[in-house]
Amino acid sequence: MSTLQSLLSNPFSSSSSSSSSPPLPWAPINTLATPQFSIALSTTRHLHNWVSVINGGSTRSRQLKPLLLPQYSRIKSTVSASLFSLFQGIGIGEREVELLLNKNLDLRFSSFDRVHERVCSLESLGINGVALYRLITKRPDVLTAIEIDSLISFIRDELEGKIEPPQICRLLKAAEPRFLVGFDRKVRQLVRHGIPSEKIAHVLNNVNLTRAICLKSAEEIQKTFTFLSRFGFRAVDIIIKRPAILNYDLESQLIPRVRVLVELSDGDDAATGVVLCKLPAILSYSEEHLAGHVEFLRSFAGLSDREIFRIVCVFPNVFSASKERKLNPRLDFLKQCGLNSEDIFRLLIKAPLFLGLSFEDNLVYKLCLLVKIGYRYRTRELAIAMGAVTRTSCENLQKVIELFLSYGLSCEDIVTMSKKHPQVLQYNPRSLEEKMEYLIEGMGREVEELLDFPAFLGYNLDDRIKHRYEMKKKIIGEGMSLNKLLSMSAETFSRRKKKISPYERQSESK
Repeated sequence: MSTLQSLLSNPFSSSSSSSSSPPLPWAPINTLATPQFSIALSTTRHLHNWVSVINGGSTRSRQLKPLLLPQYSRIKSTVSASLFSLFQGIGIGEREVELLLNKNLDLRFSSFDRVHERVCSLESLGINGVALYRLITKRPDVLTAIEIDSLISFIRDELEGKIEPPQICRLLKAAEPRFLVGFDRKVRQLVRHGIPSEKIAHVLNNVNLTRAICLKSAEEIQKTFTFLSRFGFRAVDIIIKRPAILNYDLESQLIPRVRVLVELSDGDDAATGVVLCKLPAILSYSEEHLAGHVEFLRSFAGLSDREIFRIVCVFPNVFSASKERKLNPRLDFLKQCGLNSEDIFRLLIKAPLFLGLSFEDNLVYKLCLLVKIGYRYRTRELAIAMGAVTRTSCENLQKVIELFLSYGLSCEDIVTMSKKHPQVLQYNPRSLEEKMEYLIEGMGREVEELLDFPAFLGYNLDDRIKHRYEMKKKIIGEGMSLNKLLSMSAETFSRRKKKISPYERQSESK
């Protein structure tokens, strides 16, 4: 004991003998003097000296090392007991706290109250639990950067906390605090440009806030709105439909992409605007992607720019279809069926979905059904029928065929009708059944009459078929031509409501 007291009386005395033990300062081993930061730093320095002395001391001194080092570790990893507890409550372990404090001096020297207030502010935006833990460990400066205060206040108060917590986390992780300055001013600029206050949260939740807001100047945002407005629509409308447009750089992305459409339309800004309004997502494709699809349709299908643009107008998603997996094999199929470039254009204008539907889940099933009822493979008629059935589901097509068969028509009859009137394969089965029942029961006709005039099934039952039949029945009786009854325009029919001559009556019945 006397040796130990002698050792503790002077911690800085040197020893010439390796067997003598260096003295240590007198202090209770298991007691911290105070949790204050300054004293913690002082104690840490003393511990460093003690450990250095002990490492060079005798065997007896080395036996004290396991007792002193855990105490040293706890002091080093704790700036203040309260701050350490705060981090533990978030889920940050002792080792992680030590790394955070060592790498972030601002955090190390921040007061507990300041850090605690920032944590509470983040939690008020819905960032808590695992999300808060990941945010702090990735960007610990969110607890100290003064630029974040105004951002939090703006999101919480003016935006009423409607920005989704994951979106805020992505912003705080990606953007340096200095780029957050002016965030509120730029968002207000969007509102001044016409984005309704009730829609601004929707827009902000669906953009990359770093690229769309933080890294863009107010002038760049203004230029984007001005550019989009030249195409005959309000820029606000297209941005609300596709907020991600704000992510793109005007000079290197938006202008080159729109230029492809403008050139394709022969400089028609209004027509280009129609395409953009119909599918704003078209701007997500690169200039190279858009130009590549246009060139493929030119070279492989033999279409002109005017024809390509008309197809784009009715089906902008043609740019979404893979050239290798969809465009190439389907256009090649149409060629094998004997269609030339003019035929291909006409089919795609009427049935553009042929280029977009899944082959495995849709087209192959319909193709098998058509071949099964009698269409020959690689024929022009099959290609036209395939175009017609793209606008109906596989289930609906199956039900239509079964309905015709149930009324005594053969597969050959179905093919005959669909060649004359391809749309017959895409009608609603329930509507078809009502019209066929009226044809047979209400009009006293045979179902075989549909072979000569299948378009009968395309007219409205009440407003066209029943109305005209009842009107004509009073004048010329029941034996009238279905084609003449329904094909004439409403204007012509109204003029002929008057009583007609016997010669005209005989002509109408043929």
